[in-house]
Amino acid sequence: MMMPRIVAAEALDSLDANDPIAIRSRRDLQRVHQFMGTRGILVQALQSLAAPRPDSTRLRILELGAGDGSLMLNVAGALKAYWPVADITLLDRQDLVTRSTLDRYARLGWTARTQVIDVFDWAAAPARTGSTTTGQWDVIVVNLFLHHFEGRLLTELLSAIEARTRCFFACEPRRARLALAGSHLVGAIGANAVTRQDAVLSVHAGFRDHELDQLWPGQRSVWTTAEYAAGLFSHCFLARRHVTASAETSP
Repeated sequence: MMMPRIVAAEALDSLDANDPIAIRSRRDLQRVHQFMGTRGILVQALQSLAAPRPDSTRLRILELGAGDGSLMLNVAGALKAYWPVADITLLDRQDLVTRSTLDRYARLGWTARTQVIDVFDWAAAPARTGSTTTGQWDVIVVNLFLHHFEGRLLTELLSAIEARTRCFFACEPRRARLALAGSHLVGAIGANAVTRQDAVLSVHAGFRDHELDQLWPGQRSVWTTAEYAAGLFSHCFLARRHVTASAETSP
Protein backbone atom coordinates (compact mmCIF):
# COMPACT_ATOMS: atom_id res chain seq x y z
CA MET A 1 0.00 0.00 0.00
CA MET A 2 1.42 3.40 -1.03
CA MET A 3 2.23 5.82 1.78
CA PRO A 4 0.24 9.05 1.41
CA ARG A 5 2.26 12.26 1.54
CA ILE A 6 1.70 14.06 4.86
CA VAL A 7 3.44 17.39 5.55
CA ALA A 8 3.69 18.41 9.20
CA ALA A 9 5.69 21.12 10.96
CA GLU A 10 9.06 19.83 12.18
CA ALA A 11 10.23 20.67 15.68
CA LEU A 12 13.60 22.12 14.68
CA ASP A 13 11.92 24.82 12.57
CA SER A 14 10.15 26.20 15.65
CA LEU A 15 13.29 26.50 17.80
CA ASP A 16 15.43 29.59 18.17
CA ALA A 17 18.71 29.26 16.30
CA ASN A 18 20.68 29.62 19.54
CA ASP A 19 18.63 27.12 21.52
CA PRO A 20 21.05 24.39 22.73
CA ILE A 21 18.58 21.74 21.57
CA ALA A 22 18.55 23.26 18.08
CA ILE A 23 22.34 23.45 18.00
CA ARG A 24 22.54 19.78 18.98
CA SER A 25 19.95 18.85 16.36
CA ARG A 26 21.90 20.62 13.61
CA ARG A 27 24.96 18.60 14.63
CA ASP A 28 22.78 15.51 14.45
CA LEU A 29 21.89 16.40 10.87
CA GLN A 30 25.54 16.28 9.90
CA ARG A 31 25.67 12.67 11.13
CA VAL A 32 22.39 11.93 9.36
CA HIS A 33 23.93 13.17 6.11
CA GLN A 34 26.88 10.83 6.63
CA PHE A 35 24.48 7.96 7.30
CA MET A 36 22.49 8.78 4.15
CA GLY A 37 25.56 9.36 1.95
CA THR A 38 24.25 12.79 0.99
CA ARG A 39 27.58 14.29 0.01
CA GLY A 40 28.27 11.57 -2.55
CA ILE A 41 24.76 11.90 -3.98
CA LEU A 42 25.20 15.66 -4.41
CA VAL A 43 28.69 15.39 -5.89
CA GLN A 44 27.61 12.82 -8.48
CA ALA A 45 24.53 14.83 -9.47
CA LEU A 46 26.34 18.16 -9.74
CA GLN A 47 29.07 16.61 -11.87
CA SER A 48 26.37 15.37 -14.23
CA LEU A 49 24.79 18.82 -14.44
CA ALA A 50 27.82 21.04 -14.98
CA ALA A 51 30.96 20.23 -16.95
CA PRO A 52 34.47 20.98 -15.60
CA ARG A 53 35.43 24.64 -15.84
CA PRO A 54 38.77 26.41 -16.17
CA ASP A 55 40.06 28.58 -13.33
CA SER A 56 38.88 31.72 -15.13
CA THR A 57 35.20 30.70 -15.31
CA ARG A 58 33.32 30.91 -12.03
CA LEU A 59 30.26 28.74 -11.49
CA ARG A 60 27.30 30.54 -9.87
CA ILE A 61 25.60 28.32 -7.26
CA LEU A 62 22.69 29.03 -4.93
CA GLU A 63 21.69 26.71 -2.09
CA LEU A 64 18.21 27.28 -0.69
CA GLY A 65 17.70 26.27 2.93
CA ALA A 66 21.46 26.07 3.36
CA GLY A 67 21.47 25.88 7.16
CA ASP A 68 25.00 26.25 8.49
CA GLY A 69 26.58 25.72 5.04
CA SER A 70 28.57 22.67 6.15
CA LEU A 71 27.07 20.19 3.70
CA MET A 72 27.91 22.21 0.60
CA LEU A 73 31.34 22.93 2.08
CA ASN A 74 32.01 19.18 2.03
CA VAL A 75 30.68 19.03 -1.53
CA ALA A 76 32.95 21.93 -2.54
CA GLY A 77 35.94 20.04 -1.22
CA ALA A 78 35.06 17.01 -3.33
CA LEU A 79 34.53 19.16 -6.43
CA LYS A 80 37.65 21.33 -6.09
CA ALA A 81 39.46 19.67 -8.99
CA TYR A 82 36.29 19.72 -11.08
CA TRP A 83 35.29 23.33 -10.39
CA PRO A 84 38.40 25.15 -9.09
CA VAL A 85 36.48 28.39 -8.52
CA ALA A 86 32.85 29.12 -7.81
CA ASP A 87 30.58 31.74 -6.29
CA ILE A 88 28.10 30.19 -3.88
CA THR A 89 25.25 31.93 -2.07
CA LEU A 90 23.98 30.18 1.06
CA LEU A 91 20.37 31.24 1.60
CA ASP A 92 18.47 30.53 4.79
CA ARG A 93 15.96 32.35 6.97
CA GLN A 94 18.31 31.93 9.95
CA ASP A 95 21.84 33.34 10.16
CA LEU A 96 23.71 30.10 10.85
CA VAL A 97 26.86 30.28 8.69
CA THR A 98 29.96 31.19 10.69
CA ARG A 99 32.93 33.27 9.56
CA SER A 100 35.05 30.14 9.92
CA THR A 101 32.86 28.29 7.41
CA LEU A 102 33.10 31.15 4.90
CA ASP A 103 36.89 31.16 5.30
CA ARG A 104 37.03 27.42 4.62
CA TYR A 105 35.16 27.97 1.36
CA ALA A 106 37.70 30.66 0.45
CA ARG A 107 40.61 28.29 1.06
CA LEU A 108 39.04 25.96 -1.52
CA GLY A 109 38.86 28.78 -4.08
CA TRP A 110 35.11 29.29 -3.67
CA THR A 111 33.67 32.67 -2.75
CA ALA A 112 30.78 32.13 -0.34
CA ARG A 113 28.25 34.68 0.82
CA THR A 114 25.14 34.38 2.93
CA GLN A 115 21.64 35.66 2.28
CA VAL A 116 19.39 35.67 5.33
CA ILE A 117 15.85 35.78 4.00
CA ASP A 118 12.71 33.69 3.95
CA VAL A 119 12.68 31.64 0.76
CA PHE A 120 9.25 32.96 -0.23
CA ASP A 121 10.45 36.56 0.06
CA TRP A 122 13.29 35.49 -2.24
CA ALA A 123 10.78 33.86 -4.59
CA ALA A 124 8.57 36.96 -4.66
CA ALA A 125 11.42 39.28 -5.66
CA PRO A 126 11.93 39.94 -9.40
CA ALA A 127 14.29 37.47 -11.04
CA ARG A 128 17.49 39.37 -11.79
CA THR A 129 18.22 38.13 -15.27
CA GLY A 130 17.97 39.63 -18.70
CA SER A 131 17.57 36.27 -20.39
CA THR A 132 15.23 33.39 -19.71
CA THR A 133 17.70 31.25 -21.68
CA THR A 134 20.49 31.47 -19.11
CA GLY A 135 19.03 32.41 -15.74
CA GLN A 136 20.65 34.21 -12.83
CA TRP A 137 22.25 31.04 -11.45
CA ASP A 138 24.11 28.21 -13.13
CA VAL A 139 22.90 25.77 -10.47
CA ILE A 140 20.34 25.94 -7.66
CA VAL A 141 20.56 23.18 -5.06
CA VAL A 142 18.21 22.13 -2.28
CA ASN A 143 18.71 19.37 0.24
CA LEU A 144 16.01 18.07 2.60
CA PHE A 145 14.08 21.28 1.89
CA LEU A 146 11.24 20.85 -0.60
CA HIS A 147 9.50 18.29 1.61
CA HIS A 148 8.57 21.08 4.04
CA PHE A 149 6.08 22.45 1.50
CA GLU A 150 2.97 21.33 -0.32
CA GLY A 151 0.26 22.68 -2.57
CA ARG A 152 0.49 26.32 -3.61
CA LEU A 153 3.69 27.00 -1.67
CA LEU A 154 5.58 24.15 -3.32
CA THR A 155 4.30 25.20 -6.74
CA GLU A 156 5.36 28.82 -6.17
CA LEU A 157 8.81 27.78 -5.01
CA LEU A 158 9.44 25.53 -8.00
CA SER A 159 8.25 28.28 -10.37
CA ALA A 160 10.66 30.76 -8.78
CA ILE A 161 13.53 28.28 -9.11
CA GLU A 162 12.69 27.49 -12.74
CA ALA A 163 12.78 31.19 -13.66
CA ARG A 164 16.20 31.78 -12.10
CA THR A 165 18.51 28.92 -13.02
CA ARG A 166 19.99 26.81 -15.78
CA CYS A 167 20.18 23.67 -13.64
CA PHE A 168 18.37 22.50 -10.53
CA PHE A 169 19.01 19.60 -8.19
CA ALA A 170 16.96 18.46 -5.20
CA CYS A 171 17.86 15.69 -2.74
CA GLU A 172 14.87 14.89 -0.55
CA PRO A 173 13.65 12.15 1.80
CA ARG A 174 12.25 9.12 0.01
CA ARG A 175 8.72 8.29 1.07
CA ALA A 176 9.01 4.53 1.40
CA ARG A 177 8.78 1.80 4.04
CA LEU A 178 12.55 1.22 4.17
CA ALA A 179 13.26 4.92 4.64
CA LEU A 180 10.59 5.10 7.35
CA ALA A 181 12.22 2.18 9.17
CA GLY A 182 15.58 3.94 8.89
CA SER A 183 14.13 7.16 10.29
CA HIS A 184 13.13 5.31 13.46
CA LEU A 185 16.76 4.25 13.93
CA VAL A 186 18.49 7.66 13.94
CA GLY A 187 18.68 7.46 17.72
CA ALA A 188 21.32 4.77 17.18
CA ILE A 189 23.71 7.43 15.84
CA GLY A 190 23.14 9.60 18.92
CA ALA A 191 20.38 11.86 17.61
CA ASN A 192 18.37 13.84 20.15
CA ALA A 193 14.58 13.75 20.56
CA VAL A 194 14.00 16.62 18.11
CA THR A 195 16.01 14.92 15.37
CA ARG A 196 14.36 11.57 16.03
CA GLN A 197 10.90 13.10 15.73
CA ASP A 198 11.72 15.20 12.68
CA ALA A 199 13.33 12.28 10.86
CA VAL A 200 10.06 10.36 10.90
CA LEU A 201 8.03 13.42 9.86
CA SER A 202 10.41 14.13 6.97
CA VAL A 203 9.93 10.66 5.49
CA HIS A 204 6.14 11.02 5.62
CA ALA A 205 6.53 14.38 3.80
CA GLY A 206 9.05 13.03 1.29
CA PHE A 207 8.66 12.20 -2.38
CA ARG A 208 8.55 9.13 -4.60
CA ASP A 209 8.05 8.06 -8.22
CA HIS A 210 7.66 11.14 -10.47
CA GLU A 211 5.94 13.52 -8.07
CA LEU A 212 8.43 16.37 -8.48
CA ASP A 213 8.69 15.93 -12.22
CA GLN A 214 4.92 16.31 -12.47
CA LEU A 215 5.12 19.58 -10.51
CA TRP A 216 8.08 21.05 -12.41
CA PRO A 217 6.75 24.10 -14.30
CA GLY A 218 9.35 24.18 -17.09
CA GLN A 219 8.27 23.24 -20.59
CA ARG A 220 9.64 19.88 -21.68
CA SER A 221 10.85 21.45 -24.93
CA VAL A 222 13.11 23.66 -22.76
CA TRP A 223 14.08 21.34 -19.91
CA THR A 224 15.47 17.83 -19.53
CA THR A 225 14.44 16.27 -16.21
CA ALA A 226 15.12 13.10 -14.26
CA GLU A 227 13.73 11.78 -10.99
CA TYR A 228 15.20 8.81 -9.20
CA ALA A 229 15.93 7.03 -5.93
CA ALA A 230 19.46 7.42 -4.54
CA GLY A 231 21.04 5.30 -1.84
CA LEU A 232 18.68 3.68 0.64
CA PHE A 233 16.79 6.73 1.83
CA SER A 234 17.01 9.62 -0.67
CA HIS A 235 14.84 10.75 -3.57
CA CYS A 236 16.35 13.06 -6.18
CA PHE A 237 15.15 15.37 -8.92
CA LEU A 238 17.32 17.17 -11.44
CA ALA A 239 16.48 19.53 -14.26
CA ARG A 240 18.73 20.99 -16.94
CA ARG A 241 17.70 23.83 -19.22
CA HIS A 242 18.49 23.45 -22.93
CA VAL A 243 20.85 26.24 -23.94
CA THR A 244 21.05 27.32 -27.57
CA ALA A 245 24.35 27.84 -29.32
CA SER A 246 23.78 31.61 -29.34
CA ALA A 247 23.35 31.74 -25.57
CA GLU A 248 26.10 32.01 -22.97
CA THR A 249 28.29 28.97 -22.45
CA SER A 250 26.23 26.59 -20.37
CA PRO A 251 27.54 24.79 -17.27
